Amino acid sequence: MHFLRSTVGRKIVMALTGSFLLGFLLIHLCGNSLIFAGWINAYGEHLHSLPVFVWVFRASMMGIFLCHIFIGISLYLENRAAKPSQYAVKKNLRATVSGRTMIWTGFLIAVFLIYHLLHFTIRVTNPDISNSLDDSGRLDVFKMVVFSFNNHVIAIVYMAAMVVLGLHLSHGVQSIVQTFGLNSERSLPSVEKAGNAIAIAILLGYISIPFVILCGILKYTG
Repeated sequence: MHFLRSTVGRKIVMALTGSFLLGFLLIHLCGNSLIFAGWINAYGEHLHSLPVFVWVFRASMMGIFLCHIFIGISLYLENRAAKPSQYAVKKNLRATVSGRTMIWTGFLIAVFLIYHLLHFTIRVTNPDISNSLDDSGRLDVFKMVVFSFNNHVIAIVYMAAMVVLGLHLSHGVQSIVQTFGLNSERSLPSVEKAGNAIAIAILLGYISIPFVILCGILKYTG
């Protein structure tokens, strides 16, 4: 517990949980991308055939996510307390929009995650299009995704959320590298570029699905 009371300790835990969440985003993106090959229903069926593994994994990721949120808020409040409002001049050395808005983008991501779970995992927000079966008797994930993103409001909400996620990641990846002491003043520009590149790649990967559906490129023909 003493480790978590120190700022350095909490930053290390923040970086570790952030690394796990980044890994999850990449794995989740790979799974989602199977929709382009028409394998998303088979992928969903395979996951449902491993209920213990899936629920243990979900519980673990939720614990990591909640830990990330709690420590992020504690560090934010600590930083606010260390920088009283009476300072006449506010210095933001190498500060960026993504860095200054981490707490707010994190909050928006948490709100979106609740909606996302209700939509695609618990399937209560759109039950009329979320519980169909395909010809093989499997949950028709393909139909659910296509019908959902044919709704312009849902598609725009998802794409906007991914922009917020990309903004959060662009600073988050850099913070992970910095916390583990893997960068220097000389390598900092490269680390920043790498962080931005990873954030943009994840952003474009997730946005591509609602985008191609909205454009009518990916259709449900069942």
